[in-house]
Amino acid sequence: MAQRHASGTATELPFSPAPSRGSGEERRCGWCRRVLPQQGSVGRPRMYCGQACRQRAYEQRAATSKAGLPGDVVLVSRAELDGLQDRLYQLRCALEDVQTLLTEKPTKAELERSLSDLVHSTGRLDRLWVTERTA
Repeated sequence: MAQRHASGTATELPFSPAPSRGSGEERRCGWCRRVLPQQGSVGRPRMYCGQACRQRAYEQRAATSKAGLPGDVVLVSRAELDGLQDRLYQLRCALEDVQTLLTEKPTKAELERSLSDLVHSTGRLDRLWVTERTA
């Protein structure tokens, strides 16, 4: 779902549309990204896990609007960005190592070790977006 700004540009909302009921996908809070509890078939689907998250999301929308920023802007510290870039570089190097190894007819043990290193290099990248925000 796109959001129109005063400048006429459209940006994506900061959270993805909720999955339809019965789709088997987990619904997540639009602020803290915690998994929302299953909901019955009546009523509008929940977007937030509680009033505190609803309030933080409102405050963020108001602040970005007041500053003239698009609603999908994410602010991170330089240290957080540097850490993420380091992890992504390690992942890219591990992928290149696997790619190189595959051109050399590796033994099963070499391939297993290389793939294990690849999995290890991802760390918990899949959980970065789930980290709770503090007020």
